[in-house]
Amino acid sequence: MKRQAHLLTLSGSPYLVMPESVGVYSDLPDHSVLREAGMLNNFNIHYVAAGKGYAETETGVHELRAGDAVLYFPMQRQRYYSSEDEPWDVRWIHFYGEELRDYLVRLGFHQSAVWSLRQREAWEAAHLELLAEAETNQLLHPVRLSMLTYALFSEFVQQAVPVSDIKPAGTDRRILDLLSDMQREACAPFILEDWAARAGVSRHYFCKLFRQAMGFSPMDFVTRCRLQAAKQWLLEHPALPVGRIAEDAGYPSASYFNKRFSEHEGVTPTEYRRLFGKA
Repeated sequence: MKRQAHLLTLSGSPYLVMPESVGVYSDLPDHSVLREAGMLNNFNIHYVAAGKGYAETETGVHELRAGDAVLYFPMQRQRYYSSEDEPWDVRWIHFYGEELRDYLVRLGFHQSAVWSLRQREAWEAAHLELLAEAETNQLLHPVRLSMLTYALFSEFVQQAVPVSDIKPAGTDRRILDLLSDMQREACAPFILEDWAARAGVSRHYFCKLFRQAMGFSPMDFVTRCRLQAAKQWLLEHPALPVGRIAEDAGYPSASYFNKRFSEHEGVTPTEYRRLFGKA
């Protein structure tokens, strides 16, 4: 099965990122691509949704399975192919943008060609949404094309880890299924042992699984949720003292709340309220 859309490259594009082509190939055991260096002036992500395939890079031949992807920079040699006995379901996009190389290099994406996504569902959904838009409207709505490509690109940047790192063990659903509860209960006292018990694992393994799934610790997640709630309350309740908001957000110490808020926002809670209270 093949689904693919190829779009005109827009020279001098004002958009941060645009797709050149996007598609899905599945159940094609003879799918094989070789592009010598200098042939393709686009970025290229090939992501495996199911089955198995291979990618050749400067470090050797890499087996790609569900959740793995290969990222090629413009002008790089590209060699990848499906397994004959387990044909892959591969989702791909070729894309371009003048600022992308510097951005990806700054984040270290030039240091590895083969990656694995911590969380697959969002990337796969974003890819299918972009493919549907490109198939249906081609370049009729370039702003939407760029927006959908940026969403796909951002999911990759957020979720991708080098396969040379510890594999994310399939991104344990026990962590993902707890996230909404952790966000809802973030302002209550955070007891790591209780959350580990709800996941059915030890506290040490819970922290390991959480970091593999999210890229940061459980306490980092709780802190983000608390500060997000506090930002909302600062503006929704302008007469409420900052100390009370700190307490409601789970910080018995107003000074510590001020410190963490300033670390994230660059201003104190009082300054934030003054800056945005009448926005």
